[in-house]
Amino acid sequence: MKIARVQVAGATHLALVDEAAQEVALVGGELAAHANPVLNIVQNNIPAATVQAAVTQRVPMGSVKFLSPLTAFLRNPFAVGKNYHEHALEFDKSGFNATSGASAIPAYPQIFTKATHTLSGPTDPIRFNPKQTSSVDYEGEIGVVIGSVCKGVSKAQAMNHVWGFVALNDVTARDMQKNHAQWFLGKSLDGFCPLGPWMTSRDEAPTDMTMQTWVNGEQRQNAHISQLIFDVPTLIETMSMGMTLLPGDIIATGTSVGVGVGFNPPKFLRQGDVVRIAISGLGELNNPVEEI
Repeated sequence: MKIARVQVAGATHLALVDEAAQEVALVGGELAAHANPVLNIVQNNIPAATVQAAVTQRVPMGSVKFLSPLTAFLRNPFAVGKNYHEHALEFDKSGFNATSGASAIPAYPQIFTKATHTLSGPTDPIRFNPKQTSSVDYEGEIGVVIGSVCKGVSKAQAMNHVWGFVALNDVTARDMQKNHAQWFLGKSLDGFCPLGPWMTSRDEAPTDMTMQTWVNGEQRQNAHISQLIFDVPTLIETMSMGMTLLPGDIIATGTSVGVGVGFNPPKFLRQGDVVRIAISGLGELNNPVEEI
């Protein structure tokens, strides 16, 4: 299933998305009344048939506004740095990498987190104060949604613990990332994780997902999930080895070559820009940029 939160005529609804028919089915009842309804569906592994049974009406997709699928993150979303070869090389050469090691290509997954208040919707503005940061960058990424408690999970069993996938933008203040010699602060400005427009369950998600990013119509990124240095099962095995992953946890799997910092000179985001990220089967983010 493709599950979302949408606004119709100013009212917020839980919804099922039929991308092929360009239609949205509004869901009512107890499921819709939950404070964080999509997270509730993931945490309790509520089947698609149960959600479909609560549908009250169907409306054209073009008549709704998509919100973030989550009203709040369960806890800090996890993310992976330098997980595509070409991006690892471009970032290492950019002059903004304060965590360089002996090799540009990491030997182990580089895991970090973003603060919970980074959550924003698929069309919400990316806002920042130019007095605080002058190098805001986009990072289109495929996000993994954990579906069941996992600890000490093997690669062979890892995908059994995945509920599905979601598109996200790991927005980053590069100067803060460099100056503070760690990634958390520069990744955690308010609203720096646009998410959505829906979550796609594993059984409906393409196995050959492609992630593409455009800024003002100029294509910047084009990557395939098979190009990850550390694939999804490896990430789950590594992370669950010493910590428990919970249903509703989000893992951003890393961004590809083509981020703003990789250009010479860099192409950082500015007032009036629009960042579009499209992932096959996961929909699109379309976020304008606002300086405040």
